[in-house]
Amino acid sequence: MVGNVENEKIQALPEDFVTTTVDDEVEKKREISLGRNVHTTCHEVSEPDDDDDSTGDGEAFMASVLARYRKSLIERTKHHLGYPYNLDFDYGVLGQLQHFSINNLGDPFIESNYGVHSRQFEVGVLDWFARLWELEKNEYWGYITNCGTEGNLHGILVGREVFPDGILYASKDSHYSVFKAARMYRMECVKVNTLVSGEIDCDDFKAKLLCHKDKPAILNVNIGTTVKGAVDDLDLVIQKLEEAGFTHDRFYIHCDGALFGLMMPFVKRAPKVTFKKPIGSVSVSGHKFVGCPMPCGVQITRLKHINCLSSNVEYLASRDATIMGSRNGHAPIFLWYTLNRKGYGGFQKEVQKCLKNAHYLKDRLREAGIGAMLNELSSTVVFERPQEEEFVRKWQLACQGNIAHVIVMPNITIEKLGDFLSELLQHRAKWFQDGKLQAPCIASDVGTENCLCASHK
Repeated sequence: MVGNVENEKIQALPEDFVTTTVDDEVEKKREISLGRNVHTTCHEVSEPDDDDDSTGDGEAFMASVLARYRKSLIERTKHHLGYPYNLDFDYGVLGQLQHFSINNLGDPFIESNYGVHSRQFEVGVLDWFARLWELEKNEYWGYITNCGTEGNLHGILVGREVFPDGILYASKDSHYSVFKAARMYRMECVKVNTLVSGEIDCDDFKAKLLCHKDKPAILNVNIGTTVKGAVDDLDLVIQKLEEAGFTHDRFYIHCDGALFGLMMPFVKRAPKVTFKKPIGSVSVSGHKFVGCPMPCGVQITRLKHINCLSSNVEYLASRDATIMGSRNGHAPIFLWYTLNRKGYGGFQKEVQKCLKNAHYLKDRLREAGIGAMLNELSSTVVFERPQEEEFVRKWQLACQGNIAHVIVMPNITIEKLGDFLSELLQHRAKWFQDGKLQAPCIASDVGTENCLCASHK
């Protein structure tokens, strides 16, 4: 998942709804740099002139606007490094389907009376992911979501329906959508501390479990955190639950695998995310590593859980168990097409390429005297935050506090990383006056072993 929203203005919940372990006042005081107001650059919608049909001026104007927009997209794509989107795709053959309003409203496994759907592609994709995560056809339920956030919202909702009085546990490095789910569902939420790597602190997790032994546990496990790309140790999490006295019928685990959920199965030394372990659901994004051109995702859960929140809808002649009603019917076709073209072998090659290029970037940064961290199993390279917001915007870097990151995706080449490094070093010489000024310490963010400030070199 992408970004951490920390400045949302929301109505505060009663204290007994949300328990946190971070210093919220410190979080609120930190200044956050927001993007430009889009109202200053938006394209207004105007009424066509009476003679537009004869002059064609309106069509010509819109064509020119779209041409300029396309040019800007090409330019911005060249300088995209900070967000986990695979921009290396070609779906030209699917252009023939854009003339149809394809809508998969309702349950993927039960046809609606609306006949222009792509359920046959959707279920094929779901079967592929169920096999990947080792869950039999007659034991799983799932659907293709409109984004990664919807997968988290659904997974946590299933957990809440299974355990209505359960407490949601999530590490403080979890995606913001997890805490949004807690607010939406009015769930008591306990934030768990993390290690410097961004991985959940399992000792702190166990301590917090012991404080609430009387209530079931609903846990979000990160298969790659948003900022640092850290992977929570699923086996150790389950062990801590058991040590705290939680039997398998008293906890529900949702695995947020937005990006790395589809990368880890193709890394030999990576721990397995599998339904053979006592987990309740897994979600991934389709527009990230897969490279779908529109936001989408995949959510898989156990079939036995879905009856808690499903109901039959006569209007649809189908069943309602999804978050959204209407669902993009084009997305399953794009996913199906990519899975068939690449297969397991293709994904494995792309994962290896990303990990290799991420190590290249990390090593080059450190050789240049820039503190950098790269977690094992991750393609997210974390380093000191650039000093100029214009530079950040040009390369579309994701930042948090004193750090920024580059997420190395299949479309990120060594050449592009080289261009970024050259420009970063040129600007950095200016920012720090060729060494007269010292770079900031980022040891608290990445660990002393990864910080190259004056105190930790």
